Amino acid sequence: MAVFFVLIKFSFFVTLHFNNFMLTKLLPKRFQLAKTFVLTILFFAFVIRCSLYFLTLNTIDFSIINLFKILVIGIFYDIGVLSYVLLLYTIYLLIIPKKFHGSKLDKLITKFTYGLLLFVFIFSFLAEVPFWQEYQRRYNFIAVDYLLYTYEVVENIHQSFPIPLLVGVIVLILIISIRFAKKRNAYKLTFESDDSFNKKIIPAFFAVLIFSLFHFNVKNTNAEIFDNINESELAKSGLFSFFAAYKSNELNYKEFYDTISKKEVYGILRKNIKASNDSLINYEGIKRHTINLGEEKKPNIIFIGLESLNARFMTTFGNDKVWTPTLDSLVGESIFFNNLYATGTRTIRGIEAISLSIPPTPGRSIVKRENNENLFTIGEVFKQKGYSRSFIYGGDGHFDNMTDYFSYNGFDIVDRRKLHRLKKNLPTKRTRIEDEETTFENAWAICDGDLFNKVIKVADKQHKEQQPFFNFVMTSSNHKPHTYPENIIDLPPGVDIRGSMKYLDESLKRFLVTAKTKPWFENTIFVIMSDHCAFSAGRTEINVENHHIPAFIFNMKENKPTVINKLSSQIDIFPTLFGYLNWSYTSNLYGKDINKMNPEDERALIGNHRKVGLLKPGKLLLLETQRGHVFYDWNKLKNEITPIKTDSTFLKETISYYQAAYEMFKNEKLKLN
Repeated sequence: MAVFFVLIKFSFFVTLHFNNFMLTKLLPKRFQLAKTFVLTILFFAFVIRCSLYFLTLNTIDFSIINLFKILVIGIFYDIGVLSYVLLLYTIYLLIIPKKFHGSKLDKLITKFTYGLLLFVFIFSFLAEVPFWQEYQRRYNFIAVDYLLYTYEVVENIHQSFPIPLLVGVIVLILIISIRFAKKRNAYKLTFESDDSFNKKIIPAFFAVLIFSLFHFNVKNTNAEIFDNINESELAKSGLFSFFAAYKSNELNYKEFYDTISKKEVYGILRKNIKASNDSLINYEGIKRHTINLGEEKKPNIIFIGLESLNARFMTTFGNDKVWTPTLDSLVGESIFFNNLYATGTRTIRGIEAISLSIPPTPGRSIVKRENNENLFTIGEVFKQKGYSRSFIYGGDGHFDNMTDYFSYNGFDIVDRRKLHRLKKNLPTKRTRIEDEETTFENAWAICDGDLFNKVIKVADKQHKEQQPFFNFVMTSSNHKPHTYPENIIDLPPGVDIRGSMKYLDESLKRFLVTAKTKPWFENTIFVIMSDHCAFSAGRTEINVENHHIPAFIFNMKENKPTVINKLSSQIDIFPTLFGYLNWSYTSNLYGKDINKMNPEDERALIGNHRKVGLLKPGKLLLLETQRGHVFYDWNKLKNEITPIKTDSTFLKETISYYQAAYEMFKNEKLKLN
């Protein structure tokens, strides 16, 4: 960290003297275009940083000192990013003999490269604005993942923004930037230069020095010196954050986080996950046999994952707007969990938590990792009980690797496979949602109304086969660009999340009304739960309120509607359902039957890409990279956390959950025998 601040002071000094000694004296004519490029990019970076700061005023406490720090650290990171680009150009300028300066090839390479790099930087800067509005972050692992799914992302951009205007703005800025370079005679001086190798070696040396100091000593996390996460993000560079996220998509827990001995890990973990009706099988691990007394019930199960739906969007949790009348009405008709928390901030985190019943290991979700086939999922419990298993999604399940994950873990697939993607062989059956079954479709998927119609068709067919079925359904309409069929609700499509949320709720209502007319309805239980919250960012690294989600078990005939207030997690929903069904089974699921929890057992496991934590009533502990951690008092009513002295027992319990989850996945102990 000391090296980091020394480098900041150095870069600030460089910036203050940019047009004086450091650039005018040290840079010969051959480097004038490089100088102009640096000035242009630093100007745009400054404008974007100020723009993002303005967009964030409602989530930060304005401070002149902090603003100054943000700008200084920001310049430092911007110079660091430029050092990567300029290193290659500097080498080119250095090795090309002066007799070739201004040759046709030199002009072609220079002008093309200059224009291309300007375009990339301008596009990156402009794209940061909507990304920030959506996630309140610089580019992170979400941007990295989206880069892999160009079809969905390009279509989303096309449907969310006026493309001709966007392209026009980029081209206009590009033209102005090139004219600025011409006005400064940057091209002319660069091409007419007669600088010798000796003259060029001094700026080349400084370019290599700055690159080396930055590359080998600076990390993206060094900018995180503020109490407010948004201020830390503003200090960063979008492009540097992007490549830092690309490098850290999977984090080695033992290298980055607090650890304890393996014996202690499993001793603590086994004690905390064991319920009164569990019998642990082996010493190292969490495999156990769960016994529930009474006759086993085998109704059909339809799980409905609600895309990006916060608990606070419901009237039940204090919203004064009627956005979710169907969900609010289900509170009095279901077993309703009003104190349940999502493990993460993305759909694949929700899928991971629900299907594997596991804490969110740092880095990318297991859904997207290699070697994630033949795992012990909740689907295996259903298989043991004689159920068919299907994953039903309105988009192409190729996105976020959902198709492969579910298929290679025993689920049949029903999705809207894109015809331009190659049809691949899967170990289970894949059924395409056809054009004639679709009335509306956007970049991500068909509308939820069409999806639910397909679920009805699939359930009708499954019912005829006289085999109990488990369908894992994932909605998607509650997602930007927030488009849906017209004349369904009272808000026009394509505006904001309010409309898509109301549309999702109305689609769910129509689905349940139709389902009630079906012969399979009386023997079907519906588990309804959000995958994660929308707008999950906040003033702190993990905003606890933005992990609070609704969950329901509906149409369980033999159990009266009730509200369960215990603090719990997504990972607990299916173990709780298995308890209601009186199922006895063997598993290595982390989740517990919420009804078997004592007050001291209540907890939730929450995290984001790098920080993971344990939440208990009034307390939160976060594990951080660099083997750090922070312990907080948590005021639920105010959604405020206050740092306090660490409780060593609490710390070890937190470590046990995450260290064991990492080890078990890496050592293939989550695999089926």
